[in-house]
Formats: sequence, structure tokens, C-alpha cells
Amino acid sequence: MRILGLDYGSKTVGVAVCDPMGLIAQGLETITRSEENKLRPTLRRIEELIAAWQIETIVLGYPKNMDDTVGERAARTEEFARLLSRRTGLSVILWDERLTTVAADEILAESGVPAAERKKVIDKVAAGIILQDYLDHSGVRQRQSAAVEEN
Repeated sequence: MRILGLDYGSKTVGVAVCDPMGLIAQGLETITRSEENKLRPTLRRIEELIAAWQIETIVLGYPKNMDDTVGERAARTEEFARLLSRRTGLSVILWDERLTTVAADEILAESGVPAAERKKVIDKVAAGIILQDYLDHSGVRQRQSAAVEEN
């Protein structure tokens, strides 16, 4: 079961994918667009990735405020989730992404990636963190382990 992880931003979408067993997420790419509302090329690229990786579910980072309220960015993410679901026919799961970009920046800094280079990959790293967090908390691992034990 392949799952696509997305970190939706105003001009970029970080993309990650998990392995077929649903255990490990890896950053794939960052999709960029010139204007926030120009979504067609972004959606087209996501559809290409869905076909290429045989994606069954999408996990979309949900940028709630630190006090757990839904602000403007989260409302736009909800709109994007509805659009993605309609366009792809796949289930789109909103997953709390608070502080993932901070965590991604820390990981890249600790890895010795210069600040100028971090901007190019931070969104796909954040998408990987979002997806890995989902995998770790969703029970995908427990279901896979149970299936292995039954055999």
C-alpha cells in the first residue's frame, strides 16, 4: 500500500512517498508554482506521481495553529484537500503538521546542509516527516506486522 505525503504551501508542495509495506517515508520532490492560485500544473504533477507510484491514499499536512485552532492557511489546505479528493478519487487524510518545517530545518542543519541549499529541499523533507508521523501513528505498521505473523 503506497501512500503519498504532501506539505502544501503557498508556492510549493513538498512530496514524499512510503515504501510498499507502509513502513518508511522518503522525500521525493518539491513542486513549485509561480502563483498561489495556479494549481493546475501542481495537480497534474500530483496525478502523475499517483500513477507512477500506484498511490492509494494521500496524507496532507494540516497546518493548525499552535492553540489547535484552524486559521487561514489550514482553511486553504482544507480546500486543497477537497480539490485533490475530487480530482484523484483518492482519500485525502489531513494530518497535523505543526513544527514539521522546523524539524526539517533542524535535520538539514545537523546534516551540514547550508542554509541556501536547505530552502530547495525543506518542503520535501517536511513532507517526509508528515508522512512518517502518519505511518507511525496510524497503525499501518501494526497491520503489516499482524499480516506477517499470520503467515
